[in-house]
Amino acid sequence: MPRPHPDSDPDRVWPTCDDQPPGVSIRPLNHADLAALLAHLNDDQDPGDAVRSGAPAPAPVLAVRVRASVGRPGASAHAEYQRRRAAEWTAWRVTVPWRIAAVLAVGLAAWLLATQIAPHLAALAGVTVAAGLGWLLRFRVAPDTVAWRRGAAGERRTARLLTPLERHGWAVLHDLAIAGSKANIDHLVIGPSGVVAIDTKQYRGRLRLDSDGMVWHGRHLLVSALRKTLWEADQADEVLGVADIQVPAIMAIHGATVPWGRLQADGVIVAPARQVPDLLRALPPILGPERVAWLADRARLRFRAAA
Repeated sequence: MPRPHPDSDPDRVWPTCDDQPPGVSIRPLNHADLAALLAHLNDDQDPGDAVRSGAPAPAPVLAVRVRASVGRPGASAHAEYQRRRAAEWTAWRVTVPWRIAAVLAVGLAAWLLATQIAPHLAALAGVTVAAGLGWLLRFRVAPDTVAWRRGAAGERRTARLLTPLERHGWAVLHDLAIAGSKANIDHLVIGPSGVVAIDTKQYRGRLRLDSDGMVWHGRHLLVSALRKTLWEADQADEVLGVADIQVPAIMAIHGATVPWGRLQADGVIVAPARQVPDLLRALPPILGPERVAWLADRARLRFRAAA
């Protein structure tokens, strides 16, 4: 059952699916689709023959490609990076006069000192010292701010990995705001295997699993990140509001090695981002194309872009 978040509002009302037109587009059949369709609809074969013979039923042919675009991948993370960088730049500009004064004073002091030791190198010494101090005092974005930019880039890479799923009957939505919270769902995929919430993480080095089953990134314990990912999946479940659909959570990792190639911790599947599309397609099919289109349209109407 979804777990409520302290910031959520139990009385909020979501828009109905009748508020907007459906978000489905039709694509033409190619030669491969047509051949499969003809084989599937072969009038010479009794539909019950495959069942009686024990042969597997042919896979359904999808002529509908679901599109339910809401947000842009990484948009809210990039907007947060720009906001923080602008604030840091504004604060840095206030200090420009004393930085320039410090550079000139140090350069002059270096020139005067060099005239006593090596007069022919005095000018070079003054310029070199001034340039070095100027480099140290230059504007630099804080590491926490840079992390938002790297996170946005990671979300865009995950989105590129997920895009091919659309050719196989999946709908992919990005950067969905969670009402009553500053959190967002990086990616929500809806397809034959159900509905899955994906959170992208950009790390360096490697992850490790300790003897207690806790996941670490360097010296940082990932319990909070995992619980947040699971909570976001629960919120997607609550927003969609479909009793027979459960929304599992996946953490897609960029830039770091995952122990054993894939693991599950605190109810979240942790896997390299490049493996996520294959992981989704390997899940057993539980939804038909009409149900996928309906759920995708429901998500499009009930979610808004985070940025």
